[in-house]
Amino acid sequence: MKLVLAIVSNEDASKVIKTLIKEGFFVTKLATTGGFLMSGNTTILVGVQDDQVEKCVQVISEMSKRRTKLVPNAISSEFGIFSSTPVEVQVGGATIFVLDVDQFIKA
Repeated sequence: MKLVLAIVSNEDASKVIKTLIKEGFFVTKLATTGGFLMSGNTTILVGVQDDQVEKCVQVISEMSKRRTKLVPNAISSEFGIFSSTPVEVQVGGATIFVLDVDQFIKA
């Protein structure tokens, strides 16, 4: 058995979760915050049998799309912080971990 742990953007979370449930997976959702843009993320936990890992990862990957976003760029100097031209960064997509599970108990 495996634990699939996926970190997805809040924008994609509901699509990912709905599709996983439709495909027969049991999902646990945790609200989390990302470190880079300090924006909201959703961490999804899915316990799956070994032969279902590929399908689970495929669903998450297909429903989590990367996109570009403009973020403010601040310049710090001895005179203070000044705002300059926004920078374009990649956001979205999914970070997926597949972990071995020694034991699964549903009480």
